[in-house]
This record gives sequence, C-alpha cells and structure tokens, in this order.
Amino acid sequence: MKRTRESLLRMLFWLLLIIALAWLAWYAIAIPGKSYREPLPPLSDEEKQLAHNLREHVVSIATREHNYLNPAELEAAARYIEGLLQGFGYTVGTQRFSREGHEARNIEVELPGRNAGHVIVVGAHYDSVIGAPGANDNGSGVGALIELARLTRGTRPEVTVRFVAFVDEEPPFFQSGEMGSQRYARRCRARGEAVTAMFSLETIGYYSSRPGSQHYPPPLQLFYPTTGNFIAFVANLRSRALLHRAIAAFRRHARFPSEGIAAPAVVPGIDWSDHGSFWQQGYPALMITDTALYRYPDYHAESDTPEKVDYERLARVVTGLRGMLLELSGAAGG
Repeated sequence: MKRTRESLLRMLFWLLLIIALAWLAWYAIAIPGKSYREPLPPLSDEEKQLAHNLREHVVSIATREHNYLNPAELEAAARYIEGLLQGFGYTVGTQRFSREGHEARNIEVELPGRNAGHVIVVGAHYDSVIGAPGANDNGSGVGALIELARLTRGTRPEVTVRFVAFVDEEPPFFQSGEMGSQRYARRCRARGEAVTAMFSLETIGYYSSRPGSQHYPPPLQLFYPTTGNFIAFVANLRSRALLHRAIAAFRRHARFPSEGIAAPAVVPGIDWSDHGSFWQQGYPALMITDTALYRYPDYHAESDTPEKVDYERLARVVTGLRGMLLELSGAAGG
C-alpha cells in the first residue's frame, strides 16, 4: 500500500511538472495572429527608395570599424546620424559623457506627443564590435532607426516617440553600467519618465531562404522555423503584453514573416542588447532582430560588411515597423 501511494505521488509529481512546462512553453511562444507565409510581393516604389536609403546609411556608417578604439570613425558615424536627423527637421539632443579618455554621446530626437506623460523609445546602437565594421551589427539597426525617423516626421502621435542612437553597446561596455543605453535608461528613471515601450533594433538585416539556416538555444528549435527568413520580436516575461501588441501591429502592416517569444533572461541571447538596460529600470522593452549569431555567419567578424545586408528584405521590415510604431503611438497625419 505504501509503495502504491509513493508511486502515485511520483506519477502526480511528473504529471504536474509536465503540465507546468507545457504551460510555460505556451506562455512563451503563444503569439497573436499568424506569421506571413506567402511569397513576398514585389517592392513598392517607396520600398525601393527605402532599400536604397538603407544601403547608403549602412555603407556610410559601417564600412570601417567604429568604436572606442577607433574614435575618429565613431565620431564620423555620430555626425552622419546627427546630420541626417537635422536634415529631416528634428532638433537633435545628446547625452554626453567621458570614458576611455574620449567623449562619447547618445543621440536623440523626438516627436512630441499630445499626451506628454508617456514615451516610446526606439533605439539602436551605432558602435561596432572590436575587429569588425559592423554592417549588420548594427549598421542595419541604425539605418532602420534613421529611416523610421524620416518616415514618421510630421506625424502627431498621442504619446511622445523618441529615436535614440546609443553608443557603447559592444564589449568592453556590454552589459555594464557604462553602456550608452544603461546611462540613458537610468536618466529616464531619474527623471521619472513613463517609458511605456522600448524597441531595440539589433542586427536586423540578414535573411536566408535555405532550410537549416536558422539555429536556436535549446529547446527553442522544437517550436520555431529552421529557415532564417523571418524577423524576431524578443521579450522577457514582464514585457509579454508589449510583445503581443507590437507583433500583432507589425503583422497588420507587413507582408513579411515574423516570430515572437517572451522568455526568461536565462535563455541565451534574450537580453543581449540595449533593451536589457530598460528591463533593469523596470520598463517594458523588446529586441527586434534577425537573431544575430543564431543565423548570421559573419556575426562579430571582419567580414560583417555592407554587401552582406539584404536591403530589400530590410526595407520590408522597416515598412512593417513604421506601421507598428504609428499604430502603437496613436499617430495621425504626416
């Protein structure tokens, strides 16, 4: 009788564990809507121009290594970003600080919202890793940031939208208090700003239609496609509601494959960019990415050069992100 009871308890334990794991898996991967699965339509004239612009930005910013060891190139990238944003009619602000014997800065512009108490931050880091020109990581993200600022200028959002180019995301600053985004997120918190959403555009320009081109940390390969032709929306568990709103909006405005996950930060890669800085300050945030090292063969390599970026598919992604951003910010006009 005792052995029977112990066997039943063990069975009950394993049953409850399986149910709990199944529920956690569902909670992480259940996403509203469906990913686009049809053949990609021809680019519109606007998207063709967008692809051209994106190529120009990546070539201008990320042909050469630009980071704290190459301050002249980093400064050239910063000035390129500032010049374009000023040319769009924005007033450019900076957050300046000193490190490694040189001055560095985050760069920001904003669309003031009718409800000034809430802020959406769209960010991308403009430094490259040591030893690489950083065309995809993260020239692609910065190019998208610039184009989103251009495409949304003149709109009247309900909430304030800020476009921020962060410095010092890569090592030796990565995941330290010296990251540009860490400094920025701390300043937001110190000012009492209500950041209702932060979107980190991180390595978003490489896509492959080859089966087996997409990899994952275990056990995610059980749930997601093995072809790396999609854009990914990545959240922690606390940002799951934002993930659902964002990817649902993206899918309404883009004819492009998309996947999403809300997972604990212990999953490798979940917090590997500037959105993690905002999580630390208690703000909801997402990373939007092509999954970087899980797909891109030239990740953090000298070969991460501008011709590796797929500008046509990147243009389709930016088109969807623009629609998502306008919808989530309640923007009108333009």
